[in-house]
Amino acid sequence: MKFDRLVTEAIAIALKAGEAILAVYNSGDFNIEIKGDDSPLTRADIAANDIIVHGLAQLTPAIPILSEESRQTPYEERKDWTTFWLVDPLDGTKEFIKRNGEFTVNIALIENGEPVLGVVYAPVLKRSYFAARGHGAFVQEDTHPATQIKVAAYDKGRLKVVASRSHAGPDLQEFLDNIGGYDVVSMGSSLKLCLVAEGKAHLYPRLGPTMEWDTAAAHAIVNVAGGQVTDLSGKPLSYNKENLLNPYFMVAGDPPYPWQNHLRRP
Repeated sequence: MKFDRLVTEAIAIALKAGEAILAVYNSGDFNIEIKGDDSPLTRADIAANDIIVHGLAQLTPAIPILSEESRQTPYEERKDWTTFWLVDPLDGTKEFIKRNGEFTVNIALIENGEPVLGVVYAPVLKRSYFAARGHGAFVQEDTHPATQIKVAAYDKGRLKVVASRSHAGPDLQEFLDNIGGYDVVSMGSSLKLCLVAEGKAHLYPRLGPTMEWDTAAAHAIVNVAGGQVTDLSGKPLSYNKENLLNPYFMVAGDPPYPWQNHLRRP
């Protein structure tokens, strides 16, 4: 199936999941549980997961699905996957519970460890970001026509940094202190990567834990928009590792801000 058809169908699935999330969001009855990693789980996470997994299984029956909220496939089984869907049905559950609207539905297609297609949908904001390798990266506000996006170039001047609203910490503050002059925008969920993808920020430093499903969809969008998502050594994040935890990473435009100069030295 061609990428453009896959993107169109993945967007439709994300929108449907977003409707289910909003139904719970507007009801106020979240039925919050705490998972083994101390992260919250709500009725909305489960409802969105069911819709996405069912929709993708119908769309591409031969492509396996790895989702945060489904039973995790053992590495011995998934290590041979060359292509698979990687899903976070509700990224930013803490933002959902806080009712600030900064949460997303994330759907990514991974090929040989690289995200090649991504859909990020923010139901409250009615904003969709989507991209596929070779087909461009776009943002769409509600029912308005989609517009193509690209990352911003950094050429001296004041740095625009996007930071996590719920996961800031001392490592991030030390990094920002080392930079000096900057403007910072706080944001929740994978929207942080999307702000870099559309050129509204030069840099997103993530000096804290994330999982592969947290970043994959937006990573694809950043890549297609001309940016980069790398670990602190400059190597692009890879997917379907035995341990699904991401390393600390940086999201940057093109040309990127020289962030390596401001990292803590051992």
